[in-house]
Amino acid sequence: MLDLPTDLPADIVPLSWLLGVWEGTGVIDYTVGERRLQGEFAHRVSFSHDGGPFLNYSATATFTADDDSDPVQLIAEVGFWRLSRAATDADAGPALLPPLAPVITRTVDDVEELRTPGGGFPIEVSLAHADGTLELYFGEINGPRIDIASDAIVRGAGAKEYAAASRMYGLVDGHMLWAWDVAALGTSLGSHASARLAKV
Repeated sequence: MLDLPTDLPADIVPLSWLLGVWEGTGVIDYTVGERRLQGEFAHRVSFSHDGGPFLNYSATATFTADDDSDPVQLIAEVGFWRLSRAATDADAGPALLPPLAPVITRTVDDVEELRTPGGGFPIEVSLAHADGTLELYFGEINGPRIDIASDAIVRGAGAKEYAAASRMYGLVDGHMLWAWDVAALGTSLGSHASARLAKV
């Protein structure tokens, strides 16, 4: 059973089941050329909020080798998850610019207007990886299921080739299950990793 806060901004209520720290393990299974990359990893994901209309996100994953070798950090990423909606004059930005109109507290009715024909809500996720890669995802949250796909991936000059991605998250029996498909290192979009996490 999940305990959900009752004092959340209306814009993040559809995302509220994500709040908290989740830990568990996952598996990698991805083929690059003639080489099949496989293994298990330990994974930690954190979703929090600071009163704004978005969730703060951070995640790390560490490869757990079968031998006694040192663990290898596979990923460190941070970002923001939010409902996708057009900015208004009552929103701050861009940069440090203040709102051009009085700030309005958004209501449940305002959020309901964003609902898609399928019954979910459009979301956007922006992520920054420690290796200099930036990802922008668009998708939908529909109750306990989230489907997002990359709209843009920006890589530094020294980063490895990474062309596209999609992620799926679901709440099943109190656990977060996710799957991540990628197109990387010259391989087309395909299954890459999945994990099962429990709230701690």
